[in-house]
Amino acid sequence: MDPDEAGTWVSRRRWRERGPHRVDAPVAAKVAHPGGRDRMRLCTLGAVKLLINGTAGGAGWPEPGCGCASCAGLPVGHRRPFELVVDGVVRYPFTGPPDGYRPLAGGLGLAGPDGSALLHLPAGRTPPADGPARYDVVLVDLLDRPERLGELRRAGLADEATLVVAVGLDHRVRSEEELARRLRLWGAIAVPDGTELACRPSSGPRSDPANPQPSGSADRRACCSVPERANGSADEQASTSAGKRASGSVPERASGRMGQPRRTLLLGGSRSGKSAEAELRLAAEPYVTYVATGPVGGEDGEWAERVRAHRARRPAHWATAETTDLATAIRRATTPLLIDGLGTWVAAVFDEHGAWEGDRVPVIARCDDLVAAWRQAPERIVAVSDEVGLGVVPATAAGRAFRDVLGRLNERLAAESEHVALVVAGRPLEL
Repeated sequence: MDPDEAGTWVSRRRWRERGPHRVDAPVAAKVAHPGGRDRMRLCTLGAVKLLINGTAGGAGWPEPGCGCASCAGLPVGHRRPFELVVDGVVRYPFTGPPDGYRPLAGGLGLAGPDGSALLHLPAGRTPPADGPARYDVVLVDLLDRPERLGELRRAGLADEATLVVAVGLDHRVRSEEELARRLRLWGAIAVPDGTELACRPSSGPRSDPANPQPSGSADRRACCSVPERANGSADEQASTSAGKRASGSVPERASGRMGQPRRTLLLGGSRSGKSAEAELRLAAEPYVTYVATGPVGGEDGEWAERVRAHRARRPAHWATAETTDLATAIRRATTPLLIDGLGTWVAAVFDEHGAWEGDRVPVIARCDDLVAAWRQAPERIVAVSDEVGLGVVPATAAGRAFRDVLGRLNERLAAESEHVALVVAGRPLEL
Protein backbone atom coordinates (compact mmCIF):
# COMPACT_ATOMS: atom_id res chain seq x y z
CA MET A 1 0.00 0.00 0.00
CA ASP A 2 1.09 3.55 -0.71
CA PRO A 3 0.19 6.57 1.38
CA ASP A 4 -1.90 9.18 -0.39
CA GLU A 5 -1.16 12.89 -0.32
CA ALA A 6 -3.31 13.50 2.79
CA GLY A 7 -1.48 10.92 4.90
CA THR A 8 -4.24 8.28 4.72
CA TRP A 9 -3.20 4.69 3.98
CA VAL A 10 -5.60 3.02 1.60
CA SER A 11 -5.64 -0.26 -0.27
CA ARG A 12 -6.81 1.43 -3.45
CA ARG A 13 -8.56 4.60 -4.56
CA ARG A 14 -11.59 5.02 -6.74
CA TRP A 15 -13.76 7.82 -8.03
CA ARG A 16 -17.23 8.00 -6.56
CA GLU A 17 -20.02 10.00 -8.04
CA ARG A 18 -21.83 11.93 -5.31
CA GLY A 19 -24.49 14.31 -6.61
CA PRO A 20 -22.95 17.30 -8.35
CA HIS A 21 -19.42 16.60 -7.07
CA ARG A 22 -16.90 13.93 -8.00
CA VAL A 23 -15.12 12.97 -4.82
CA ASP A 24 -11.84 11.05 -4.74
CA ALA A 25 -12.56 8.94 -1.66
CA PRO A 26 -10.54 6.13 -0.07
CA VAL A 27 -12.12 2.69 -0.05
CA ALA A 28 -13.54 2.00 3.41
CA ALA A 29 -14.19 -1.15 5.40
CA LYS A 30 -17.60 -1.78 6.98
CA VAL A 31 -17.56 -2.16 10.77
CA ALA A 32 -20.48 -3.40 12.85
CA HIS A 33 -22.21 -0.65 14.82
CA PRO A 34 -24.49 -1.08 17.86
CA GLY A 35 -28.19 -0.75 17.24
CA GLY A 36 -28.27 -2.60 13.95
CA ARG A 37 -26.37 0.04 12.01
CA ASP A 38 -23.16 -0.43 10.16
CA ARG A 39 -20.75 2.43 9.72
CA MET A 40 -18.04 3.00 7.21
CA ARG A 41 -14.60 3.35 8.75
CA LEU A 42 -11.70 4.90 6.94
CA CYS A 43 -8.35 3.09 7.02
CA THR A 44 -6.30 5.94 8.48
CA LEU A 45 -2.93 6.46 10.06
CA GLY A 46 -2.02 9.39 12.31
CA ALA A 47 -5.41 11.11 12.17
CA VAL A 48 -7.86 12.02 14.92
CA LYS A 49 -11.13 10.16 14.35
CA LEU A 50 -14.46 11.86 15.07
CA LEU A 51 -17.44 9.52 15.43
CA ILE A 52 -20.71 11.44 15.17
CA ASN A 53 -23.27 9.01 16.58
CA GLY A 54 -26.06 11.59 16.48
CA THR A 55 -26.53 14.68 14.32
CA ALA A 56 -29.86 16.08 15.54
CA GLY A 57 -30.92 18.52 18.22
CA GLY A 58 -31.66 17.47 21.76
CA ALA A 59 -35.00 15.87 20.93
CA GLY A 60 -33.92 14.23 17.69
CA TRP A 61 -35.42 14.62 14.24
CA PRO A 62 -38.27 13.78 14.02
CA GLU A 63 -39.11 14.98 17.52
CA PRO A 64 -41.21 12.39 19.41
CA GLY A 65 -44.86 13.37 19.54
CA CYS A 66 -44.47 16.26 17.09
CA GLY A 67 -46.93 16.32 14.22
CA CYS A 68 -45.39 19.15 12.20
CA ALA A 69 -44.86 18.70 8.47
CA SER A 70 -41.10 18.32 8.94
CA CYS A 71 -41.35 15.57 11.55
CA ALA A 72 -44.30 13.79 9.97
CA GLY A 73 -42.33 13.13 6.80
CA LEU A 74 -39.49 11.24 8.50
CA PRO A 75 -39.23 7.78 10.07
CA VAL A 76 -38.71 7.44 13.80
CA GLY A 77 -35.03 7.75 14.72
CA HIS A 78 -34.06 9.32 11.39
CA ARG A 79 -31.53 11.49 13.25
CA ARG A 80 -30.60 10.95 16.90
CA PRO A 81 -29.59 13.67 19.39
CA PHE A 82 -26.08 14.98 18.93
CA GLU A 83 -23.34 12.72 20.24
CA LEU A 84 -19.63 13.00 19.47
CA VAL A 85 -16.79 10.66 20.43
CA VAL A 86 -13.17 11.41 19.52
CA ASP A 87 -10.78 8.52 19.03
CA GLY A 88 -13.14 6.30 21.01
CA VAL A 89 -11.98 7.86 24.31
CA VAL A 90 -13.08 11.51 24.47
CA ARG A 91 -16.76 12.39 24.60
CA TYR A 92 -18.30 15.78 24.07
CA PRO A 93 -18.42 18.10 26.03
CA PHE A 94 -14.66 18.11 26.31
CA THR A 95 -14.09 18.49 30.03
CA GLY A 96 -11.06 16.75 31.52
CA PRO A 97 -9.86 14.87 28.40
CA PRO A 98 -7.06 12.29 28.78
CA ASP A 99 -3.40 13.07 28.27
CA GLY A 100 -2.55 14.12 24.75
CA TYR A 101 -5.80 16.05 24.28
CA ARG A 102 -6.46 19.63 25.27
CA PRO A 103 -9.87 21.29 25.71
CA LEU A 104 -10.43 24.52 23.79
CA ALA A 105 -12.96 27.34 23.96
CA GLY A 106 -14.33 26.38 27.37
CA GLY A 107 -14.93 22.75 26.43
CA LEU A 108 -16.57 23.45 23.07
CA GLY A 109 -13.39 22.53 21.22
CA LEU A 110 -10.60 19.98 21.39
CA ALA A 111 -7.00 19.82 20.24
CA GLY A 112 -5.80 16.35 19.30
CA PRO A 113 -2.39 14.75 19.82
CA ASP A 114 -1.46 15.57 16.21
CA GLY A 115 -2.31 19.25 16.63
CA SER A 116 -5.64 19.11 14.81
CA ALA A 117 -8.39 21.30 16.30
CA LEU A 118 -12.14 20.86 16.23
CA LEU A 119 -15.00 23.02 17.47
CA HIS A 120 -18.63 22.30 18.26
CA LEU A 121 -20.81 25.42 18.22
CA PRO A 122 -24.30 24.58 19.52
CA ALA A 123 -27.37 26.79 19.31
CA GLY A 124 -27.22 29.99 21.30
CA ARG A 125 -23.43 30.12 21.60
CA THR A 126 -21.32 32.83 20.00
CA PRO A 127 -18.06 32.05 18.21
CA PRO A 128 -15.35 31.74 20.89
CA ALA A 129 -12.81 34.51 21.29
CA ASP A 130 -10.25 32.19 22.88
CA GLY A 131 -8.74 29.09 21.33
CA PRO A 132 -6.51 28.28 18.37
CA ALA A 133 -5.91 30.49 15.36
CA ARG A 134 -8.15 28.23 13.26
CA TYR A 135 -10.06 24.95 13.39
CA ASP A 136 -9.72 21.96 11.07
CA VAL A 137 -13.31 20.78 11.68
CA VAL A 138 -16.30 22.82 12.82
CA LEU A 139 -19.52 21.09 13.89
CA VAL A 140 -22.13 23.85 14.06
CA ASP A 141 -25.88 24.27 14.46
CA LEU A 142 -26.50 26.22 11.26
CA LEU A 143 -30.26 26.35 11.77
CA ASP A 144 -29.57 28.77 14.60
CA ARG A 145 -28.20 31.98 13.10
CA PRO A 146 -26.18 30.68 10.13
CA GLU A 147 -24.31 33.99 10.13
CA ARG A 148 -22.23 32.55 12.99
CA LEU A 149 -20.38 30.60 10.32
CA GLY A 150 -19.71 33.88 8.54
CA GLU A 151 -18.35 35.29 11.81
CA LEU A 152 -16.02 32.28 12.18
CA ARG A 153 -14.78 32.76 8.63
CA ARG A 154 -14.36 36.49 9.11
CA ALA A 155 -12.22 35.87 12.19
CA GLY A 156 -10.12 33.28 10.33
CA LEU A 157 -11.24 30.51 12.71
CA ALA A 158 -12.71 28.65 9.73
CA ASP A 159 -10.92 28.92 6.40
CA GLU A 160 -11.04 27.21 3.05
CA ALA A 161 -9.44 24.06 4.46
CA THR A 162 -11.95 23.78 7.33
CA LEU A 163 -14.56 21.05 7.09
CA VAL A 164 -17.92 22.48 8.21
CA VAL A 165 -20.53 19.93 9.28
CA ALA A 166 -24.09 20.88 10.22
CA VAL A 167 -25.37 19.31 13.45
CA GLY A 168 -28.23 20.00 15.83
CA LEU A 169 -30.58 19.29 12.93
CA ASP A 170 -34.32 19.27 13.59
CA HIS A 171 -37.72 20.49 12.46
CA ARG A 172 -36.58 24.11 12.19
CA VAL A 173 -36.04 23.17 8.53
CA ARG A 174 -38.91 21.63 6.60
CA SER A 175 -37.08 18.71 4.96
CA GLU A 176 -33.74 17.09 4.23
CA GLU A 177 -33.96 18.53 0.72
CA GLU A 178 -34.33 22.08 2.00
CA LEU A 179 -31.49 21.46 4.45
CA ALA A 180 -29.26 20.31 1.59
CA ARG A 181 -30.16 23.40 -0.46
CA ARG A 182 -29.17 25.74 2.37
CA LEU A 183 -25.95 23.89 3.13
CA ARG A 184 -24.85 24.16 -0.48
CA LEU A 185 -25.33 27.92 -0.21
CA TRP A 186 -23.37 28.07 3.05
CA GLY A 187 -20.47 25.79 2.08
CA ALA A 188 -21.27 23.09 4.65
CA ILE A 189 -22.35 19.46 4.62
CA ALA A 190 -24.65 17.19 6.61
CA VAL A 191 -23.76 13.57 7.33
CA PRO A 192 -25.92 10.69 8.59
CA ASP A 193 -25.72 9.39 12.14
CA GLY A 194 -22.77 7.07 12.66
CA THR A 195 -20.40 8.92 10.34
CA GLU A 196 -16.71 8.88 11.22
CA LEU A 197 -14.52 11.76 10.14
CA ALA A 198 -10.75 11.47 9.95
CA CYS A 199 -9.33 14.82 10.98
CA ARG A 200 -5.72 15.83 10.48
CA PRO A 201 -4.07 19.25 10.63
CA SER A 202 -4.24 21.18 7.40
CA SER A 203 -1.03 21.84 5.55
CA GLY A 204 -2.80 24.26 3.24
CA PRO A 205 -2.55 28.03 3.40
CA ARG A 206 -4.32 29.91 6.16
CA SER A 207 -6.83 32.62 5.34
CA ASP A 208 -6.03 36.17 6.38
CA PRO A 209 -9.26 37.60 7.82
CA ALA A 210 -8.21 41.06 6.67
CA ASN A 211 -7.64 39.79 3.12
CA PRO A 212 -10.16 37.04 2.34
CA GLN A 213 -9.19 34.66 -0.44
CA PRO A 214 -11.48 33.25 -3.11
CA SER A 215 -13.34 30.11 -2.18
CA GLY A 216 -11.45 26.90 -2.81
CA SER A 217 -7.98 28.38 -2.31
CA ALA A 218 -6.82 25.46 -0.17
CA ASP A 219 -7.28 21.71 -0.28
CA ARG A 220 -9.35 19.94 2.32
CA ARG A 221 -7.37 17.92 4.87
CA ALA A 222 -10.26 16.07 6.47
CA CYS A 223 -11.87 12.95 5.03
CA CYS A 224 -15.38 11.71 5.56
CA SER A 225 -17.09 8.35 5.10
CA VAL A 226 -20.83 7.85 4.83
CA PRO A 227 -22.51 5.03 6.80
CA GLU A 228 -24.91 2.49 5.44
CA ARG A 229 -27.87 0.96 7.28
CA ALA A 230 -27.61 -2.78 7.60
CA ASN A 231 -31.09 -3.23 9.04
CA GLY A 232 -34.31 -1.27 9.20
CA SER A 233 -37.47 -1.05 7.22
CA ALA A 234 -37.64 -0.30 3.53
CA ASP A 235 -39.00 3.15 4.38
CA GLU A 236 -36.06 3.83 6.70
CA GLN A 237 -33.57 2.69 4.08
CA ALA A 238 -35.22 4.81 1.40
CA SER A 239 -35.20 7.82 3.73
CA THR A 240 -31.52 7.32 4.53
CA SER A 241 -30.66 7.05 0.84
CA ALA A 242 -32.66 10.18 0.06
CA GLY A 243 -30.96 12.02 2.89
CA LYS A 244 -27.52 11.05 1.61
CA ARG A 245 -28.39 12.14 -1.90
CA ALA A 246 -29.74 15.42 -0.59
CA SER A 247 -26.98 16.20 1.87
CA GLY A 248 -24.19 14.88 -0.32
CA SER A 249 -20.80 13.60 0.64
CA VAL A 250 -17.75 15.71 1.35
CA PRO A 251 -17.37 18.19 -1.51
CA GLU A 252 -14.06 18.83 -3.18
CA ARG A 253 -13.72 22.28 -1.61
CA ALA A 254 -13.67 22.92 2.10
CA SER A 255 -16.00 25.89 2.06
CA GLY A 256 -17.94 24.70 -0.97
CA ARG A 257 -18.84 28.22 -2.13
CA MET A 258 -17.01 27.68 -5.40
CA GLY A 259 -19.62 27.24 -8.08
CA GLN A 260 -22.13 29.61 -6.50
CA PRO A 261 -23.73 31.82 -9.16
CA ARG A 262 -22.03 35.18 -9.68
CA ARG A 263 -25.37 36.90 -10.36
CA THR A 264 -28.64 35.89 -8.66
CA LEU A 265 -31.95 37.66 -9.23
CA LEU A 266 -34.80 36.96 -6.79
CA LEU A 267 -38.26 38.07 -7.84
CA GLY A 268 -41.40 38.11 -5.75
CA GLY A 269 -44.49 39.96 -4.72
CA SER A 270 -44.96 42.05 -1.61
CA ARG A 271 -44.26 40.10 1.60
CA SER A 272 -43.30 37.03 -0.41
CA GLY A 273 -40.13 36.34 1.59
CA LYS A 274 -37.77 37.38 -1.20
CA SER A 275 -35.60 39.58 1.04
CA ALA A 276 -35.28 36.86 3.68
CA GLU A 277 -34.27 34.38 0.96
CA ALA A 278 -31.62 36.78 -0.31
CA GLU A 279 -30.19 37.20 3.18
CA LEU A 280 -30.20 33.44 3.73
CA ARG A 281 -28.13 32.91 0.58
CA LEU A 282 -25.28 35.08 1.86
CA ALA A 283 -25.65 34.36 5.58
CA ALA A 284 -22.43 32.33 5.93
CA GLU A 285 -20.20 34.73 4.01
CA PRO A 286 -17.51 36.52 6.04
CA TYR A 287 -17.91 39.81 4.18
CA VAL A 288 -21.14 41.15 2.67
CA THR A 289 -22.21 44.67 1.71
CA TYR A 290 -25.94 45.30 1.94
CA VAL A 291 -26.93 47.89 -0.64
CA ALA A 292 -30.11 49.67 0.45
CA THR A 293 -31.78 51.57 -2.40
CA GLY A 294 -34.88 52.87 -0.60
CA PRO A 295 -35.52 55.75 1.79
CA VAL A 296 -35.04 55.18 5.54
CA GLY A 297 -38.67 56.02 6.28
CA GLY A 298 -38.94 59.66 7.23
CA GLU A 299 -42.48 60.41 8.31
CA ASP A 300 -43.83 57.16 6.88
CA GLY A 301 -44.12 55.06 10.04
CA GLU A 302 -45.05 51.85 8.23
CA TRP A 303 -42.05 52.06 5.89
CA ALA A 304 -39.73 52.97 8.78
CA GLU A 305 -40.90 49.86 10.64
CA ARG A 306 -40.12 47.69 7.61
CA VAL A 307 -36.64 49.22 7.42
CA ARG A 308 -36.07 48.51 11.13
CA ALA A 309 -37.17 44.88 10.68
CA HIS A 310 -34.76 44.41 7.79
CA ARG A 311 -31.89 45.93 9.77
CA ALA A 312 -32.59 43.73 12.81
CA ARG A 313 -32.62 40.61 10.64
CA ARG A 314 -29.30 41.27 8.93
CA PRO A 315 -26.06 39.89 10.42
CA ALA A 316 -24.29 42.49 12.55
CA HIS A 317 -20.96 42.06 10.75
CA TRP A 318 -22.39 43.04 7.34
CA ALA A 319 -21.58 46.47 5.95
CA THR A 320 -24.37 48.73 4.68
CA ALA A 321 -24.33 51.19 1.79
CA GLU A 322 -27.29 53.45 1.06
CA THR A 323 -27.11 54.56 -2.56
CA THR A 324 -28.99 54.77 -5.82
CA ASP A 325 -25.76 54.66 -7.85
CA LEU A 326 -25.98 50.89 -8.26
CA ALA A 327 -23.77 50.71 -11.33
CA THR A 328 -20.85 52.26 -9.48
CA ALA A 329 -21.49 50.15 -6.38
CA ILE A 330 -21.31 46.99 -8.49
CA ARG A 331 -18.20 48.00 -10.43
CA ARG A 332 -16.30 48.95 -7.28
CA ALA A 333 -17.44 45.99 -5.17
CA THR A 334 -14.79 44.09 -3.20
CA THR A 335 -17.24 41.87 -1.27
CA PRO A 336 -20.45 40.05 -2.18
CA LEU A 337 -23.38 42.46 -2.58
CA LEU A 338 -27.00 42.09 -1.53
CA ILE A 339 -29.11 44.67 -3.38
CA ASP A 340 -32.55 45.26 -1.89
CA GLY A 341 -34.24 46.22 -3.98
CA LEU A 342 -34.60 47.12 -7.62
CA GLY A 343 -38.20 48.30 -7.30
CA THR A 344 -37.31 51.04 -4.83
CA TRP A 345 -34.27 51.87 -7.00
CA VAL A 346 -36.42 52.44 -10.09
CA ALA A 347 -38.79 54.61 -8.06
CA ALA A 348 -35.83 56.63 -6.74
CA VAL A 349 -34.44 57.09 -10.27
CA PHE A 350 -37.84 58.33 -11.46
CA ASP A 351 -37.78 60.85 -8.60
CA GLU A 352 -34.21 61.98 -9.32
CA HIS A 353 -34.99 62.73 -12.97
CA GLY A 354 -38.54 64.02 -12.52
CA ALA A 355 -39.65 61.29 -14.88
CA TRP A 356 -43.08 60.50 -13.47
CA GLU A 357 -44.66 63.05 -15.77
CA GLY A 358 -41.62 64.11 -17.79
CA ASP A 359 -38.90 62.69 -20.02
CA ARG A 360 -38.03 59.08 -19.21
CA VAL A 361 -34.95 58.81 -21.40
CA PRO A 362 -32.59 59.43 -18.43
CA VAL A 363 -34.28 56.56 -16.56
CA ILE A 364 -33.70 54.19 -19.47
CA ALA A 365 -30.05 55.32 -19.64
CA ARG A 366 -29.61 54.53 -15.92
CA CYS A 367 -31.08 51.08 -16.49
CA ASP A 368 -28.70 50.52 -19.41
CA ASP A 369 -25.75 51.45 -17.20
CA LEU A 370 -26.93 49.10 -14.44
CA VAL A 371 -27.28 46.17 -16.86
CA ALA A 372 -23.79 46.83 -18.24
CA ALA A 373 -22.30 46.83 -14.72
CA TRP A 374 -24.28 43.68 -13.82
CA ARG A 375 -22.84 41.84 -16.84
CA GLN A 376 -19.25 42.54 -15.69
CA ALA A 377 -19.80 42.23 -11.93
CA PRO A 378 -16.47 41.58 -10.17
CA GLU A 379 -18.11 40.06 -7.08
CA ARG A 380 -21.06 37.88 -6.29
CA ILE A 381 -24.42 39.71 -6.33
CA VAL A 382 -27.83 38.73 -4.98
CA ALA A 383 -30.49 41.27 -6.01
CA VAL A 384 -34.12 41.47 -4.93
CA SER A 385 -36.81 42.84 -7.22
CA ASP A 386 -40.58 43.07 -7.37
CA GLU A 387 -42.40 40.90 -9.88
CA VAL A 388 -44.77 43.34 -11.56
CA GLY A 389 -46.32 41.12 -14.21
CA LEU A 390 -48.91 39.37 -12.04
CA GLY A 391 -51.00 42.28 -10.76
CA VAL A 392 -53.78 44.42 -12.16
CA VAL A 393 -53.01 47.07 -14.74
CA PRO A 394 -52.09 50.30 -12.89
CA ALA A 395 -54.78 52.97 -13.12
CA THR A 396 -52.37 55.86 -13.76
CA ALA A 397 -49.90 56.60 -16.54
CA ALA A 398 -47.11 56.98 -13.97
CA GLY A 399 -47.94 53.58 -12.48
CA ARG A 400 -47.89 51.95 -15.90
CA ALA A 401 -44.56 53.60 -16.73
CA PHE A 402 -43.03 52.27 -13.49
CA ARG A 403 -44.35 48.78 -14.22
CA ASP A 404 -42.97 48.82 -17.73
CA VAL A 405 -39.51 50.06 -16.74
CA LEU A 406 -39.12 47.65 -13.82
CA GLY A 407 -40.54 44.71 -15.77
CA ARG A 408 -38.14 45.33 -18.64
CA LEU A 409 -35.21 45.75 -16.21
CA ASN A 410 -36.08 42.44 -14.52
CA GLU A 411 -36.16 40.73 -17.90
CA ARG A 412 -32.78 42.14 -18.94
CA LEU A 413 -31.05 41.29 -15.65
CA ALA A 414 -32.54 37.79 -15.67
CA ALA A 415 -31.05 37.24 -19.11
CA GLU A 416 -27.62 38.12 -17.69
CA SER A 417 -27.92 36.02 -14.51
CA GLU A 418 -26.73 32.53 -13.69
CA HIS A 419 -29.62 32.01 -11.29
CA VAL A 420 -33.15 33.44 -11.22
CA ALA A 421 -35.93 32.42 -8.83
CA LEU A 422 -39.47 33.52 -8.04
CA VAL A 423 -40.16 33.52 -4.31
CA VAL A 424 -43.74 32.61 -3.37
CA ALA A 425 -44.86 32.23 0.26
CA GLY A 426 -41.21 32.02 1.31
CA ARG A 427 -40.34 29.25 -1.15
CA PRO A 428 -37.98 29.88 -4.08
CA LEU A 429 -39.07 28.49 -7.44
CA GLU A 430 -36.16 28.33 -9.86
CA LEU A 431 -36.90 29.88 -13.23
